[in-house]
Amino acid sequence: MAGRAEAVVRGRAGGGIAAPSGEQIEIRAGDQRVVVTEVGAGLRSYAIGERDVLDGYGETGLASVGRGQVLLPWPNRIQDGAYEFAGETHQLPLDDAEGGNAIHGLVRWSPWSAAERDADRIVMEHRLHPRPGYPFTLDLRIEYSLSEDGLRVTSRATNDGPEACPYGSGAHPYLTVGTETVDRVILRAPGGTVLHGDARGIPVRAEAVDGTEYDFRQPRAIGAAILDNAYTDLERDADGLARVELRNPDDGSTLSLWLDESYPYLQLFTGDPLPSVARRSLAVEPMTCAPNAFRTGDSVLVLEPGESTSGTWGIQFSKGDV
Repeated sequence: MAGRAEAVVRGRAGGGIAAPSGEQIEIRAGDQRVVVTEVGAGLRSYAIGERDVLDGYGETGLASVGRGQVLLPWPNRIQDGAYEFAGETHQLPLDDAEGGNAIHGLVRWSPWSAAERDADRIVMEHRLHPRPGYPFTLDLRIEYSLSEDGLRVTSRATNDGPEACPYGSGAHPYLTVGTETVDRVILRAPGGTVLHGDARGIPVRAEAVDGTEYDFRQPRAIGAAILDNAYTDLERDADGLARVELRNPDDGSTLSLWLDESYPYLQLFTGDPLPSVARRSLAVEPMTCAPNAFRTGDSVLVLEPGESTSGTWGIQFSKGDV
């Protein structure tokens, strides 16, 4: 855009070696700094001053365990990778090998292009072409922007094919307020209903959180709770936003992830079975539909030819008062 500084772009890691996640696109506003990657249009890092508020990954690494990745055209899992749509049966690759599921969509490892660049904003685009298991065409767009209100992320999908298609959206940031583990972190989460999954991560029942260890509607320490659950029936502010808040009990600093009404679900994950996470951070994943939604139909969007949909979430940080 004429007259404005552009985002900083790097395509090489140290020593001139190509970064595994492609171009590293940096945006800044004040003391905030975000790095978005060419591969998957993922959110690799977000720092405020010297403080990292995301448990991300290095420039020479890969986005392990979903770190910062964009989950399109579905979030979470599809049981056996198989689903029916419009009278046809589709089979997706089982990239969750241990669980025997398809997981987290089709664009995490694909190259995206930077369509618009400013110092505090980047727009990434990708065309998802038809393929076995998902024979539909989507034009995808992710916008990351920084302001005094923090980070704002908007995803948009347009059905550019001749037939209707199923669609869902999600994101996979791991949040940290600087504690060694999340055990002492004070968590407030808005979910009124929790989904319980089987050993493969497929929901098998829903339960009201009242009186259970999964109720974080009032702030309390995460403690020993093991979380790998989707939530719905989200409490929202007057502006329609639902908020997940993590507070450091030592300095009072608070990290808030908010999601608009296009996201009726969110996943909370303490990363217990993953050595690279091991409760060091909390994944807070906005989702437009439930896990396994392509099979159950639970909140799946059906995009008609030419139809678009969008959703917005963001992250805010407060230094606290102690």
